[in-house]
Amino acid sequence: MTLRRTLLVLCLSTVLTLTSMLAAPFNSPLMPVAHALGGTQPAIDQPAPSFSLPTNSGDGEIALSDYVGEWVVLYFYPRDFTSGCTLEAQRFQRDLQEYKTRNTEIIGVSADDVASHAEFCESEALEFPLLSDTDGAVSKAYGSWIKPMSRRHTYLIDPEGILRERFLGVRPAIHSQEVLARLDELQS
Repeated sequence: MTLRRTLLVLCLSTVLTLTSMLAAPFNSPLMPVAHALGGTQPAIDQPAPSFSLPTNSGDGEIALSDYVGEWVVLYFYPRDFTSGCTLEAQRFQRDLQEYKTRNTEIIGVSADDVASHAEFCESEALEFPLLSDTDGAVSKAYGSWIKPMSRRHTYLIDPEGILRERFLGVRPAIHSQEVLARLDELQS
């Protein structure tokens, strides 16, 4: 009976440990950045991974280098037209003027194609670009990819192209306000 109890306690302890790790925010010390549900994260205070991807407008590609001199909110999301992704995009759109006053551009990235992004932008009246990362190459470079989609991660990049902050435990309803608050801290 003692061996059975010991095994039961050991199993229960393991389950509780795993449960607490899963319940923890993805940017907490309990969730290692090395795998952060998507891959190895780029280093803070280092150059952000460069990219060039097709945009929802169909007018070619947008590159990170197009934004030298401006702050960039680069947010990755799983799919157009899903409830969490729609809410997150709506919140960024709602706060767009606040970002503009802070010399900050918003760029969304997912594995959806250009046509889906164009329809999503029209449907939600989005005035910022959505980029199509159909093969996940850019999402992988930012540690934000679990096949077949991008993970819900956000990165703040300064005017010199340096990665200053990352958000891995994104809650769409309040995320834009969290990003604005952190942006204010970084810019002060």
